[in-house]
Amino acid sequence: MSVKIRAAIVGYGNIGKSVFEAIESSPDFELAGIVRRTVSVDNVPKELSGVTVTDDIGKLEHVDVAILCAPTRKIAETAKKILALGINTVDSYDIHGSIWELREELGAAAKSGNAVSIISAGWDPGSDSIVRALLESIAPKGITYTNFGPGMSMGHTVAVKAIEGVKNALSMTIPLGTGIHRRMVYVEIEKGADFKKVENDIKTDAYFVKDETHVFLVESVDNLKDMGHGVQLIRKGVSGKTQNQLFEFNMKINNPALTAQILVACARATFKQNPGAYTMIEIPMIDMLYGEKEDLIRRLV
Repeated sequence: MSVKIRAAIVGYGNIGKSVFEAIESSPDFELAGIVRRTVSVDNVPKELSGVTVTDDIGKLEHVDVAILCAPTRKIAETAKKILALGINTVDSYDIHGSIWELREELGAAAKSGNAVSIISAGWDPGSDSIVRALLESIAPKGITYTNFGPGMSMGHTVAVKAIEGVKNALSMTIPLGTGIHRRMVYVEIEKGADFKKVENDIKTDAYFVKDETHVFLVESVDNLKDMGHGVQLIRKGVSGKTQNQLFEFNMKINNPALTAQILVACARATFKQNPGAYTMIEIPMIDMLYGEKEDLIRRLV
């Protein structure tokens, strides 16, 4: 590894842009370049002036870690190709029900490439997973409720945009309490598309099928967008034999900015793990932090 960690950003949407800012703000990182599906002079944003932008990570000079900002359903394919090059990867894969399967799949690819992959490194799954694990450790018996929102879900929004006939989309998550959520989906559709079919395809998609989902046809999705989001974690449980332990964790966030910062923290942690794939609850917290171990322990413990 270089004196500084050389990171490539793969994908340059909302999260990719925030990762770019997080790397600029991290003293132990430098940007190796940006990987995009299509590259032309016309589609390079102003802030990337002087940055190498390419369609192939192999064209970048010395990459230590790739921060994957691609849609969740493209993560496995993208990560395996990069891990085969011996480059570490970090992603924010967010389909909870298949995280173990992704860990197994990328674990084999990472070991084969002598690399490290940290998966599902967002805020949920991700940092919220760490909070849930901590709460369960201090109250082993009990129930934890995770209430998201109100706010824009990036993963759900990207999933809707991939549906045939959808021109633009916004998926809002509304908390109903006790871990139950309503999905409010706003779409612009392509000319000639059948709204009823689009609506059905959204409601039967794996991202939405378990939740109450409402789909609305609108003239302009951009007029509705707000990147704010939030979460409330509540656990009521038992410590030892003592009942009625109650814990709450709340945060209100800018969704892509927080996801990006967590991705960069986990990119740092990849260099302190043995080859393989990991989720955030398997990574020592101190490995995600910048600074000397003694200073961190003196300041934080």
